[in-house]
This record gives sequence, structure tokens and C-alpha cells, in this order.
Amino acid sequence: MSTTTRGALSAVEQRGIEPVPTADRNGNPLQLFWVWFAANISILGLPLGATLVAFQFLNVWQALVVAAVGAAGSFAVVGVVSVAGRRGGAPSMTLSRAVFGTRGNAGPTLVALASRLGWETVNTTTGAFVLLSLFTIAFGTATGAKSVPVLTIVAILVFELCTLLVSGLGHAAILVIQKWATWIFGALNVVVGVVLVATVDWNAVAAMPAGPFTAVLAGIGVIAGGTGIGWANAGADMARYQKTSVRAGRLISASAAGAGIPLVLLIGLGALLTAGDDSLASASDPVAAIRGLLPSWMAVPYLIAAFGGLLLSNHLSVYSAGLTTLTLGVRVPRVYAVALDVTVTFLGAIYFMLVAENFYGPFISFISLLAIPITAWLGVFLVDMVKRRHYDPAGLLDMTRGGAYWYRGGVEWRATGAWAVALVVGYVLLANGFSSIGWIVTFVVAAAGYFALGGARD
Repeated sequence: MSTTTRGALSAVEQRGIEPVPTADRNGNPLQLFWVWFAANISILGLPLGATLVAFQFLNVWQALVVAAVGAAGSFAVVGVVSVAGRRGGAPSMTLSRAVFGTRGNAGPTLVALASRLGWETVNTTTGAFVLLSLFTIAFGTATGAKSVPVLTIVAILVFELCTLLVSGLGHAAILVIQKWATWIFGALNVVVGVVLVATVDWNAVAAMPAGPFTAVLAGIGVIAGGTGIGWANAGADMARYQKTSVRAGRLISASAAGAGIPLVLLIGLGALLTAGDDSLASASDPVAAIRGLLPSWMAVPYLIAAFGGLLLSNHLSVYSAGLTTLTLGVRVPRVYAVALDVTVTFLGAIYFMLVAENFYGPFISFISLLAIPITAWLGVFLVDMVKRRHYDPAGLLDMTRGGAYWYRGGVEWRATGAWAVALVVGYVLLANGFSSIGWIVTFVVAAAGYFALGGARD
């Protein structure tokens, strides 16, 4: 191991949300490729694919198209937000202060934090299910979380501690671990995938009827909301260390390909598995449901691969949540903000495993609800990027009256108003059963409203 690598794995990142000086920005797009690839090799892609077949009534070919458009397309948007990180050298929601105002940015930032904490809770819950399965193999304990509550809490703690170790260290450690762990856990996932493909009912796959176009559109919304849209407001968090000379197209393609490749494969596999059996789509314990499809000798390799993939995703999510917490105005060192977020997700995982009766019902509802305000934020933020090429480093941190981004009362009313109106429109459509177009309309209303009000200024 090189001296540089050893240093990255031992040094705690001291920088919080303050913009990264140009002299300290030496990143390249390949680093982002590995970061997003690693964050998306978790088994949660399989049940997402299962929902396309079981709940959206798509066939496998449609599911693959939906996966490509929804996952790779939405992560291309993450790449666009990464361009803002290269320009301003700060996390996404800190840069968002320039758009919404130092006070007006509070609403979008709270949504971003809720999104990150929600995904971390999902990752932690699933990771703890994985450990319970490993405990069952090693010690013969019960498989149900509620049957062994103390062991369940231990499993949650182990996963959280593994997350905190890397996310607490920060940016440099994440880059190193995400890259090399991808090769290890990615290889295990390939082996598991090959074995799972052997269980596919190909006759059922061939007999599947095509779903209507509205179902395809709804499926794209589900996949985009469950993948790239959920990460969009974290796009600049890792890109803030990119060289200022890196081209925008390379950032976008690195994000889209890095996440799109594993997600299309996993979502497609989940759709194949569900063609003959839809139990995966409604499983309260997705880990056990997938394990049930495998021969007994594959149990341990599968569980190790599942644990690693979930952990890699959580590293990035918790790191981003810590930065978002600081953007809200919590005045603590970054590593303490990470510890605070981990504590919240620890309690959330306990609820999912020991109290809630269903795992994926709340999961899909969570995706649908948070996709609306995040998409509205995206509409405003991306329109603002059209003309804005510069972010005032001091202004991003100045929360006082008279600061560069104070505007009127700390709020940029055009951006905040367009976001709020789009949010209401999106939820009205969602409540009236128009989820398939709700996220598209939300984006259009936010972007068009902000543009019409004279936004997109430097």
C-alpha cells in the first residue's frame, strides 16, 4: 500500500462545507465513476426491478428500458449537479444558498437531509437483515428480527459502526475504499448474479405481455426516484474536489455510467427473477427472499456481497448527510455531524425491524413522497446553472444580513416561490393518482416558473 493510500485511510477530513481552495482540488472524473459505481451495487436494485414487473406490470424488456432511462438518465442529472460542485468547490446544498438565499435554502436542505437519512435507514435495515442471516448460519439463531431483538440491535450497531468508520474519515478515505471495495464486492455480485440467472423461469419471461406506455412512464418515475433523483442534491458533494479544468461532459458521463451500469444489471435481474415468482416484490425481508432463490452453498458469498454493497452505498450517503446537516446551521465539526446522522438512522432501523410490519410499503411511499420536492429543487437549481458560472466563497458561508446571498430577508423569493408552487402541484397530482407524470410536471413547473420570474442570473 502506498504512502498516499495509507494517509487517505488514516487522516480525518477537517473541511466542512467551506469551499475547497483551487490548490487543493486535484480530483478527476474516474474517481466519480468509482464512487457512483460502488454506491449502486447493493441488492436494493433487485427488488426495484421486481416492483416493475409485479406492481407496474411491465415485461422484462420494458423493465430494462425503464432501468436505462430512469437510472442512467437520472444519474446524468447528478452529473450535471456535479458541474456546480466543480464550479463552486462546495457541497450541493451549500451552493443552493446562492439560489434560494441563506434562509430560503432551509426548506430544500431539510428535504435533502430527510432523503439522505431515509436512504441510510433503508441501507442500515437491509444490512442488519444480512447480518442476521449470517448469524443464523454461524450460530443457528432465529431468522426473524422480532424473534431476536437484542441480536437485531447488535446487527444494526455493527453496520452503523462500519459506516461511521469510513464516513467519519471523509473524502479521501471514501475515494480509496469505494474504488477497491468495488472490485471485491462487485466480483462477488457477478458470481451471485450468474447463479440467480440459472433460476430464471425463461418460459414465464417469454410469455410476459407488454405493459401500457403509462406504466412505462410510471416505472421510469419509480426508478428515477429510487436511484438518481434521490442522490441529485448530493451531486456536488464529491465533485467539489474535482480540478477546475475538468470538462462538464466528463463529469456527467462518469456519473451516468458509474451508476447506470450496475443499476441496469441489477434492476434487470430483479425483473427476470420476478417473471415466474413475484414474492421478491412484496418480501418483508428482501435479503431472505433473494437467499431463498440460491443454493445453500451460495448463502455466505451472497450475504457478504450484499453486506458490502449496502455498506458502500451508506458510506457516501452518511458523508453527504453530514455536510447537509452542517448546511442547516448545526455548528459542530463535520465528523460530529456524521455521528449525529448515524444515531438518527440507528433509531430508524430499529423501527423498521422491530416495530413496522412491512418493509417495502414504506420504502416505495418514501421514494414517491421525497421525489417531488427534490425534483422541484432540481428544476430551479439547474435553470440557475444556465447562467451562473461563479459562486462567492465567502457569501456561501455568510448567514448574516447584508451577505452576498441574503437577498430580501434571507430569501430569494423567485426561486423559493417557484419551488413551493411546484411542490404543491406535484403533491396534488400524486394524491390524485397521477404519479406517472407528477415528477415530470413538478420539474417543468419549477424550472419554467423560476425562468419566467427572471431567474438564472449570475
